[in-house]
Amino acid sequence: MKRVFPSSIACGACLLVCAFLLGMSSANAARVRVKDIADFEGVRTNQLIGYGLVVGLHGTGDKLTNVLFTRETLISMLNRLGVNIRDREIQLQTHDVAAVMVTADLPPFAHGGGRIDVTVSATGDATDLTGGTLLVTPLMAADGEVYAVAQGSLATNAFAARGAAASIVHNIPTNGHIANGAVVEREVPVDLSNKKLLHLSLRNPDFTTASRIARAINSALGGTMARVTDPRTVALDLTGRDSVPALSLIGDLMVEPDTLAKVVVDDASGTIVIGNDVRISTVAIAQGNLTIQVTETPMVSQPGPMSNGTTTVAPRTTINVNNGNNAKLGILPNGPTLSNLVSGLNALGVGPRDMISILQAIKADGALQADLEVR
Repeated sequence: MKRVFPSSIACGACLLVCAFLLGMSSANAARVRVKDIADFEGVRTNQLIGYGLVVGLHGTGDKLTNVLFTRETLISMLNRLGVNIRDREIQLQTHDVAAVMVTADLPPFAHGGGRIDVTVSATGDATDLTGGTLLVTPLMAADGEVYAVAQGSLATNAFAARGAAASIVHNIPTNGHIANGAVVEREVPVDLSNKKLLHLSLRNPDFTTASRIARAINSALGGTMARVTDPRTVALDLTGRDSVPALSLIGDLMVEPDTLAKVVVDDASGTIVIGNDVRISTVAIAQGNLTIQVTETPMVSQPGPMSNGTTTVAPRTTINVNNGNNAKLGILPNGPTLSNLVSGLNALGVGPRDMISILQAIKADGALQADLEVR
C-alpha cells in the first residue's frame, strides 16, 4: 500500500483557465448591452411558495407514523374530496405520499393564464420523489395572496438504487422540478408607459460604468436625460418622450463596463480567477515542493514445521521525504499585467495550491494591487 502527500498538486483545469484568461487579456474589453448589466427599478421577479403533496411514489414517500404533518395533510385533503376517515379507526400505512415545499419565481409582466416553472422539495423523510405527481398547490407571495397554482408530474434527473449491503444515489432525488408546472392566477401590474422618471440599477455598482451608460444614453437620445446619482443608479428623465420606445433603445445601447482589480480563490477546489486589471509590484518568489511518500510492505511470518505457532503479519514501513531541493527563485517585474503574472508563475512550475499560497503572501506583503477574495 502506498500513500503520497504532495504539497503541490498539478491541476490541468487551472492551467486551462489561466490560459483562457491570458488570451482574453490581450483582447480589447468587451462591449455589452445596457440591459445585460442593468435593470429598470420596479421591474422585478417575485418569489412564490406553497405547501403540497406528491403522490404516486413507489414506496419512497414519507412514513406517516413518523411524519405527522404529512398524515394530517393527507387526511384533510381526503375529507375535502368527500372521504371522511378522521372519525374512524383507520391506520394509514401508505408510503407513496410525501409532503413537499413548492417554490417558483413569478417574472415581471406575467399575465393571467401564463405558465411558470416550479421546484419541488421534500420536507419529510421521503427518500425519492422520482415519478411522483404534485397535487394542486396554491403558491403565495409575501403578501399572503395566491398568484399561481401548481400541479403536474415531477422530473428529478436523479436515481437511487439500494441493495442489502450497498446503495448508490446520483444527484438529489428528493428535489425535482416541473417545467411550466404552474398557472399564473394573479398579475403584478407594472406600467412603464406613463412613468417619466425611472432609474437604471447596475448589477455591479461602479462609478465608471454608470458614467459610461449615462454618456451613451445622452449621446443616443440627445439632451441630458440621464445622470448618475450613485455608483449603482442612473436616473432617467423621460419627460416629453414615449417611454416604451425610449427604454427599448436604451436597453440595446452598447457600453464597455469597468471592473475592479480582483483575484478570486476557491481554496477547496484549487480554482483561481484573476481579473485583467490585476497588477503587482516588483516581487521575488521562491517555490519548492515537499513530498512525503509512505510505503507499507507487510510481511507474513510463518511458524516453523510441526510447531504450535501461528501465522502473523509483520508491518514494514518505508518513508521517503523530498524537501524541495529543486526550489526555484523567480522575479516578477514591477507592475506586470495578467499576461506577465500568469506566465511568470507557470514558468516556475507553480501548481494551483502553491499559487494560492503565493498570491496570499504577495497580498500580505502589500505587493498585490488588487482585492484578494478567498472562498
